[in-house]
Amino acid sequence: MEIPMLARVADALYWMGRYIERADNISRFVEVNWNLTLDYPDAGSQQWDPLISVTQDNEQFAERYGAATQKNVLMFLIFDADNPNSIFSSLRSARSNARKVREIIPPEMWEHLNICYHRVDDSVPQPGAACKNPFELCRRVRLGSMLLGGIANDTMIHDEAWHFFNLGRLLERADKTSRMLDVKYFILLPSAEDVGTSCDNLQWAALLQSDSALEMYRRRYGRITLAHVMEFLLLDRLFPRSVLRCLMSADESLGALSGTADGNIRNNAEPCLRQLCEELSFTSIDHIFQQGPHEFINGLQARMNAVGEAIFETFFREPQVPATAIVEQ
Repeated sequence: MEIPMLARVADALYWMGRYIERADNISRFVEVNWNLTLDYPDAGSQQWDPLISVTQDNEQFAERYGAATQKNVLMFLIFDADNPNSIFSSLRSARSNARKVREIIPPEMWEHLNICYHRVDDSVPQPGAACKNPFELCRRVRLGSMLLGGIANDTMIHDEAWHFFNLGRLLERADKTSRMLDVKYFILLPSAEDVGTSCDNLQWAALLQSDSALEMYRRRYGRITLAHVMEFLLLDRLFPRSVLRCLMSADESLGALSGTADGNIRNNAEPCLRQLCEELSFTSIDHIFQQGPHEFINGLQARMNAVGEAIFETFFREPQVPATAIVEQ
């Protein structure tokens, strides 16, 4: 009989996956935004402030850095050790969790995670100096994350350990994709007059590029339109970085972890995630615009947060033994 995985081991694998994916997504946002500054060099804080909104760290950033200049935002999102959502902090946390499960993950995974972490650590600029080449650094972080995902998929047995790692990555990816869509729609271009302009289309193309989705989108739809971009990144069933595809794949891993091949529900996390997948599967882009994209995505993020809490309660919270249950020998 197989011994169930300890909660602390499962927790480390799950959060290792989430933190690797978090570093990946932040590097994507920074990399693409850096490219946009080449087209709009005078945009100032309007170009960089939305990136802080993606991680919802506006208050912390304003208190410590003040103005959302390019230099301040890059320092906060890439190198800031006190920002838990920075690339450096995410890789540090991923590495810390990986250390706890080194006997479970492939040695190549530990090696390349160390390389990613030290690459960022060695690039931290001196106090007062600016990052020399954030584009190249973020590109290397993104490729490193893709390599780590490939190592996990190709060398790990697809057992409980892999499913916990996969579950963490997929939920983090779905969350960040929805947040970036919300920021683009609700913050980046607040004026209705800008919708459909060349500036608008360029930013939607940049958003697709940040999710490695631009070429796949063009194969599916061709011309860039707001409705099609929202539909592709939220509701596409085949693109591996869309919110729906991520949640469907996460549901498969959750079902494997719960042992529900017979169709029975054994915990609160499963119906929470499965219901969300089913509702998204039958949601149309017209319904999203009738409700309002910002309102729809806010509700979606709340539902995904509820899934994360249910997963924690199901797998990671260790049961507390009441004092009355302790029997003296």
